[in-house]
Amino acid sequence: MGLAACEPMPGATEAGTPVAVPESVSSIAAPNQDLSTARIRMSDGCYWYTHEGPVETTELPLRTPGGNPICTRPQS
Repeated sequence: MGLAACEPMPGATEAGTPVAVPESVSSIAAPNQDLSTARIRMSDGCYWYTHEGPVETTELPLRTPGGNPICTRPQS
């Protein structure tokens, strides 16, 4: 699995805490994803968002239009 975006992590975030999505990430994110609920999942370093469907609410990885997940890398 390749990384679609590599951004330095803005700092450790707790699971479930939304983060401000950098412009470089929002510019490559596919449409129809709720960036206001985006968070970095510490277990994989990728952005996830909450999708509220007609039947259930699901956590989904933030993806590019090509379907690649958008992930970060820790600062060195």
